[in-house]
Amino acid sequence: MPRVKVIGATGYGGLGMVELLLGHPELQLTAIAAIQDVGKQLSQVWPYLVGYCDLPILSPDSPEFQDSPAEVVVAATPDGVGQVLAPRELAAGRRFLDYSGDFRFNSAELYSEYATRLGRDPRHKSADLLKESVYGLSETRRSEIATARLVGNPGCFAVSVILALAPAVREGILDLDTLVCDSKSGISGAGKKPTPAHHYPERYESMGAYRLAGHQHVMEIEEELSRLATRPVKITFTPQVVPLTRGMLSSVYGRLAPGVNQAKTLALYQEAYATSAFVRVVDSNQAVSTADVRESNRCILTVAVDERTGFFRVISHIDNLLKGQAGTALQNLNLMFGFPEKMGLDFPGSHP
Repeated sequence: MPRVKVIGATGYGGLGMVELLLGHPELQLTAIAAIQDVGKQLSQVWPYLVGYCDLPILSPDSPEFQDSPAEVVVAATPDGVGQVLAPRELAAGRRFLDYSGDFRFNSAELYSEYATRLGRDPRHKSADLLKESVYGLSETRRSEIATARLVGNPGCFAVSVILALAPAVREGILDLDTLVCDSKSGISGAGKKPTPAHHYPERYESMGAYRLAGHQHVMEIEEELSRLATRPVKITFTPQVVPLTRGMLSSVYGRLAPGVNQAKTLALYQEAYATSAFVRVVDSNQAVSTADVRESNRCILTVAVDERTGFFRVISHIDNLLKGQAGTALQNLNLMFGFPEKMGLDFPGSHP
């Protein structure tokens, strides 16, 4: 039974991985780490886990954590942390899956551009590892993820947008110079650390766009779509925060090639995702909302071509904390260890 260690286990992303591992029949959670609440049990920080996960929170640099047995380490940590931890874990013979942007790109030049956009140090501390890192979107990189030692989990907006555009971009039915992506996320995407802009009075009954000059997920979206299209792809991306705890809705648009209509586009998407366990494609006459994917690893894509104007539209619905983060991470672990993709993720979510 493969053993898993989680770093950053007390934040929303790491906590989501802990929750999923507790229900996984073939993966065993052996140790957890964080930089806060060291020495406490995880169930003391999150009391709903009493009796389910009473593991002690260790320091990631402690000998106790480093010596804990594991075949894979999941780092649910901010940018800059994984690139320091990965060499140590890989040298110990473990595989490494990182939630941040540290290993989403295959070159130091791309990472430098990404980090510069965020105002961070453009120098990657483990640049030699970038050439072997695999972008962790299961639906587009299955075979590579299955054999990878090092996986960079995608960002939540990127999961939502790439799944919405991948079939159309790959098959060349869109004018790639007209791609527009409008994405709305629940506030949990900002993490659990309170800030003046994200506490309850500021977000209740309020929504707004942010980082319009260049969101950090734009680069990975463009890189993956360019790979699928076999030519450079640029998008106009508008990220927004809406007063939801969890959930994400992305509306993507582009001008269709002549002769492509609703029926052809719908058939293309249904065929493209016919073997994808978690992507469901529906016609425009079916009502869908983020409530339909809440606390699930599903992505529901609504294909809604506007034949009057000749514009392509696909609406992507995901749970930003599951399919957008921990669920995709577990899906990647299943691929890495040869388990069915749905293992530990085959549940409907919750409602209302």
